[in-house]
Amino acid sequence: MQLLFLVLALLAGTLLPTQAGINAQLAKQLGHPLLAATVSFSLGTVALLLFTVMSHLSLPALGRLIQIPWYLWLGGLLGVIYLTATIVLAPLLGAATMIGLIILGQMLAAITLDHFGLVGFPVHPLSLWRVVGVILLITGVVFVQRT
Repeated sequence: MQLLFLVLALLAGTLLPTQAGINAQLAKQLGHPLLAATVSFSLGTVALLLFTVMSHLSLPALGRLIQIPWYLWLGGLLGVIYLTATIVLAPLLGAATMIGLIILGQMLAAITLDHFGLVGFPVHPLSLWRVVGVILLITGVVFVQRT
């Protein structure tokens, strides 16, 4: 089962540069990155609503929604920032450099979140192997960017 999850994560990763390229082209056609991000999120919202309805999920009670900490509502805003950044950066950096830097940024954030156990992650202390992994990612990004 673990192998299946690893393959699914790998396949999900292939969607990011494809999405960035599609959205960058959409921004060219629409004339602005924010318009492309709006269209992208709107279509994604419609798809999510359809999947939710088809899943027969019930909405949580208002009282439960009010009790959710404020910062847990920021995921969508972070998604907007990420999506808009990829729309702007994809044509400027190219897919490989942009994704390499995104992965490096994700890894730096991930090891920090893990080390301190932030936003619900279990604590996984910084180790020599994690530092070596980040150094290898940095090296990979430099190599990819120089070609």
